[in-house]
Amino acid sequence: MKFLDQAKIYIQAGAGGAGTVSFRREKNVERGGPDGGDGGKGGDVWIECVDGLNTLIDYRYKQHFKAATGTHGMGRNRSGAAGEDVILQVPVGTQVLDEDRETLLLDLTKTGQRECLLSGGNGGWGNAKFKTSVNQAPRKANPGEAMSDRWIWLRLKLFADAGLLGLPNAGKSTLLASVSEAKPKTAAYPFTTLHPSLGVVDIDQSRRFVLADIPGLIEGAADGAGLGSRFLGHVERTGVLLHLVDGTNDDPAIAYNTIRKELAEYGGGLTERPEIVALNKIDALSSAEIAEKQSELEAACNSKVRLVSGVSGKGLWTLMGELDAVIKAGRKAEAQKDIEPEIWSP
Repeated sequence: MKFLDQAKIYIQAGAGGAGTVSFRREKNVERGGPDGGDGGKGGDVWIECVDGLNTLIDYRYKQHFKAATGTHGMGRNRSGAAGEDVILQVPVGTQVLDEDRETLLLDLTKTGQRECLLSGGNGGWGNAKFKTSVNQAPRKANPGEAMSDRWIWLRLKLFADAGLLGLPNAGKSTLLASVSEAKPKTAAYPFTTLHPSLGVVDIDQSRRFVLADIPGLIEGAADGAGLGSRFLGHVERTGVLLHLVDGTNDDPAIAYNTIRKELAEYGGGLTERPEIVALNKIDALSSAEIAEKQSELEAACNSKVRLVSGVSGKGLWTLMGELDAVIKAGRKAEAQKDIEPEIWSP
């Protein structure tokens, strides 16, 4: 299934049904009168967060969604049926934006979350509603309320516990394939990853988390260079960032600073997220080269640098254990924030 994380769609709520003008004309029934029924309500447009979806591909081939119009009222005080609703099913992490692609309308973060995007128009009153003591035979009925419509953007931000960052060809996809059952494309040239990939890292029965790999960034990505910074939204919700630096790079410090600069320009609080830096491809380096580049990288990031190899697997599971510890610490901190302090009273 092709990955799609943005879609522009048109939604339209149903118009209300019109009320009707009708009078009783039954044989041998005295005191006939107005019996026009009300029109039915127009259908609503709903959006629902469901499990089992991880892409917006359904909205690539259909962009227009229209709820049904309410049925018109009928004689004998029969009200029209309400119009059928439209329900848009989207994956967890979907955001609804206005047509300007900046104004956030909804953020769907939980399975089962359901929100109304547009309400259908109310049905019009039939002439039975207009009967009064001075107007026993009204010949008036209301039309249904007009429909409402708009264009919106759907944007998916994947939910993952940890996110992989790095320049193209840093070995992110190889690492993801080594520690999970994910099968991202890997090759000996840059930009083999064109769409985000998710993998479940299963360390043991009590330690498991989701790792997201996004396409590599290059200098100027925030301004649209390469694949741009579009996919950085998929790591905004992660608990920790794994910054992978290619050990065969001539200057790993420059590689690290390039990515950090793009994160700062993108915003979204990514530079404040916990970060673990790892020097990859150590299987292709000598001991002296490893020590030299590790030292340079530690000076650049001002923190400990882990040594790993996605091909040989060296250091990977120790690194995954560290990621899991940071993720659990973050979850614990979030849980404590949600606990309201107990108010003591005598």
